[in-house]
Amino acid sequence: MRRSDQLRELLAPDGAVLLTVECQEGVVGRDSALPELAAVARASGALRNVARLVAAAHEADVQVLHAVAERRPDGRGANRNARLFRAAARLPVQQHTGSTAVRIAQPIEVAEQDLVVRRLHGLSPIAGTGVDALLRNLDCRTLVVTGVSANVAIPNAVFDAVNLGYTVVVPGDAIAGVPADYTPAMIRHTLALVATVATTDDVLGCWKAPRWVSRA
Repeated sequence: MRRSDQLRELLAPDGAVLLTVECQEGVVGRDSALPELAAVARASGALRNVARLVAAAHEADVQVLHAVAERRPDGRGANRNARLFRAAARLPVQQHTGSTAVRIAQPIEVAEQDLVVRRLHGLSPIAGTGVDALLRNLDCRTLVVTGVSANVAIPNAVFDAVNLGYTVVVPGDAIAGVPADYTPAMIRHTLALVATVATTDDVLGCWKAPRWVSRA
């Protein structure tokens, strides 16, 4: 079977879910707590590609799930057991529940049928968040992972999904990390070993033609 046919089979809308990871204003937006990451996500085109994938998923009736990282203003339930968490608690922009920082960033459009899962702890958008149960209820077989960062949350999501039995597709131009040249190295030496690496255009081609029949 040709690679394009294999990818089309993996991405059939009745078994695929698109996951966006931490594509929120306080992470990749104009007033990010992590301006270097936000700048790379925008300059590389990764954020724009996530938006393109979300729009195509809506058109093809592929379920979209947005994973958001946030914390309560009082910090209850948040991790303190790693330098990353302690540093995040001191940042000038906090990902507080209900704040602008935890809204999905433009140009990504959130549709009524999208699911938004918010986590108060940990590094993974899947482990301990209820996402696995949602994916199983959605009859997900293939999880398309996008967003940030290639340093931490993206590999966590990919490893967790694979360990749970899902097939993972990573559009390499729809994820970002810092420094910018770290992302292709992570893809080549790590993610490609456990996931199918594609491009945004590859995925769009699978979802746009032929026109898929809606689940409804």
